[in-house]
Amino acid sequence: MARVKKGLTKGKRHKKILKSAKGYRGARSRLVRTAKEAVLHAGAYAFAGRKQKKRQKRSLWITKISAALNKEEISYNKFIGGLKKAEISLDRKILADIALSDPDTFKQILAKIKS
Repeated sequence: MARVKKGLTKGKRHKKILKSAKGYRGARSRLVRTAKEAVLHAGAYAFAGRKQKKRQKRSLWITKISAALNKEEISYNKFIGGLKKAEISLDRKILADIALSDPDTFKQILAKIKS
């Protein structure tokens, strides 16, 4: 049986990890073992961050809608309940945009909900 040497494959693997860790501070960008750990953590944080970004966007939309509703003295949950009863199917992203850019339209939506 032929002798197997891993120099080429190991070198490629190490180079790939170090390329991913480029820009990290200190040993994390130079030493393979610490770089590998840093890259794995970074991947986990990036994955979690993509999920958190969606939550934060929704939270921002809700805050914007609530701010517009405070002027009209109606609570957010009553507003959303009214939308469902009136069968108005606008998502929070669109509602937040309307509340900021077009207050007149937002007031028309409120009038439909109240009636």
